[in-house]
Amino acid sequence: MLTVQSAKTSRAIVQTGPRAIEMREYPLPQIGDDDALLKLEGCGICGSDWSQYVGESEGYIRYPVVPGHEPVGIIAEIGSKASKRWGVKEGDRVVVDPAVPCGYCRNCLHGDYNVCDGRDHIPYLGHVPVGVANTELWGGYADYMYLDPHSLVHKISSSIPAELASLYNPLGSGISWAVQRPGTSMGDTIVILGCGQRGLCSVIAAKTVGVSCIIITGLKRDAAKLALAKEFGADHIIIADETDPVEEVRKILPKGADVVLDTTPNFSKSINHAVAMVAPNGTIGLAGTHGSDLVSGLKSDLIVRNNLKIIGMAAVPFRTTEIAVQLIESRRFPLEKMHTHTIPLERTEYALQLLAGKIPGETAIHIMIEP
Repeated sequence: MLTVQSAKTSRAIVQTGPRAIEMREYPLPQIGDDDALLKLEGCGICGSDWSQYVGESEGYIRYPVVPGHEPVGIIAEIGSKASKRWGVKEGDRVVVDPAVPCGYCRNCLHGDYNVCDGRDHIPYLGHVPVGVANTELWGGYADYMYLDPHSLVHKISSSIPAELASLYNPLGSGISWAVQRPGTSMGDTIVILGCGQRGLCSVIAAKTVGVSCIIITGLKRDAAKLALAKEFGADHIIIADETDPVEEVRKILPKGADVVLDTTPNFSKSINHAVAMVAPNGTIGLAGTHGSDLVSGLKSDLIVRNNLKIIGMAAVPFRTTEIAVQLIESRRFPLEKMHTHTIPLERTEYALQLLAGKIPGETAIHIMIEP
């Protein structure tokens, strides 16, 4: 076993309830042969972090928890078995998948570890109650994070800035949601509803596989994001609060799009838009969560008559994260333009409000929280 760090404790942001977070300090866990300790360089945040903060995740999160599921950091201490399993050693830079699967339930054995049901008390990083496995450090909003033996770890070059490395999960989502899950291929057409981190990364993924027409929607206030979408390869931009997005899509693609991907949060009408935009035999991917909102006005007969496929999108497969890491390391796309803010750990609440568009005069795309 490798040398223990000189630090004895770690700061951590703890969520104790909806809109209730505080800074605490916890002892570092004892590391054995089969696990590890990660010294965090940063943790990306996304829309689901905001949903968790405001309490929309109460049904499956037991407080208190240390949030943060997009960590990047340096291996500070690691056991010999874990080192062999993950192919990393002390001092290596890694990113970690959000899921902490059991590896042996029916879903895991099928490769669907994002819906693992074998460890109901340890589903995802940032959702694990403090004290499980004798440690509180289960999330990325901290100085250090515990790496369980079931963790999914990916080495990434130390030459990549931490804020760029922390884009691995949004990029993996774009690859999975826009290409892999719907089976998008060269020559297809796609509409991406929403121009947040994952919408932009979906543009990158679609462009990479040779999609013939990429349309992305956003709001008037999203001018900077939509400009970046054009730079990443979007062919058409639709301002959804200035025009009818369904009519605009039909002007560009009279028969509809082969794939429509909905990444919009808390806007249930987007599902109706997707059904109206997609071509017969097309695929709709639902990735944006809508909290307690109910879908009204859905024309289900269109789904039947047009033989549509609707897929729920959750998490990112292990191999897809590997592809995302390789794409980041290639520097093929100017991903650094997505990163707009690095916020210190003690200002986590501000960072969440910033991402949610609650700070007047500020526009954010990707934010990393830094210890």
